[in-house]
Amino acid sequence: MKEKLTIVKVGGAVVEDEAQLSQLLKDFSAIEGWKVLVHGGGRKATKVAETLGIESKMVNGRRITDAEMLNVVTMVYGGLVNKNLVARLQANGVNALGLTGADMNVIRSHKRPLKDGINFGFVGDVDQADGKMLSKLIEEGITPVMAPLTHDGQGNILNTNADTIASETAKALAPYYDVTLIFSFEKKGVLRHPDDDDSVIPTITHADYIRYKEDGTISGGMLPKIENALAAIDAGVSRVIITLATAIDGRHGTIIQ
Repeated sequence: MKEKLTIVKVGGAVVEDEAQLSQLLKDFSAIEGWKVLVHGGGRKATKVAETLGIESKMVNGRRITDAEMLNVVTMVYGGLVNKNLVARLQANGVNALGLTGADMNVIRSHKRPLKDGINFGFVGDVDQADGKMLSKLIEEGITPVMAPLTHDGQGNILNTNADTIASETAKALAPYYDVTLIFSFEKKGVLRHPDDDDSVIPTITHADYIRYKEDGTISGGMLPKIENALAAIDAGVSRVIITLATAIDGRHGTIIQ
């Protein structure tokens, strides 16, 4: 029987909200068994870029990453956000280690090709994640804290969507553990009506997703999140939940099946 492993992905909006972040780190620290934290940090990157006079360009919720912006996200994701989370987890009794995909070659990616005529710049689409290497760290009692940065094996860092990092990490670790993947953010789950915080859809299957996408119930940034969740289930991840950052114990949320 496989040991349990919980992967929690925390979004950039929560990283910027001190009350939510403190509660999430406390709850994460209390999770029994092995665990991994994956973080975003887009809002912080946008703020830092602004102070440096660098414009943030977004297309469908995805950041265009030119050379200047790559420097910003590398500093913010791999340094400022990642190391602050590591330090705070240490204060909560969790022996954490901050990682990008380049560290120990744990996540390799390629530069995203032109898509619908859009050049996303230094953005990475994942080729592979090394679950065996991550499992060695985990077995030593170390909690990886994964930043949304990968590398291409040619010396280049690439900006990579944090939901994708969480999904690919979960998929890579599924052969070794009984994996639960939790996408935590500022809502109670996937909402049927965006303006009604209590309109949580309790479960979403592949068929549900296709229907909700077609009728517009689900749109925008929630689409890739659910696609990542479904991909994780297809790859052998046991449970995937999309839920409120302050409720990672499962009392709220949308279960992806």
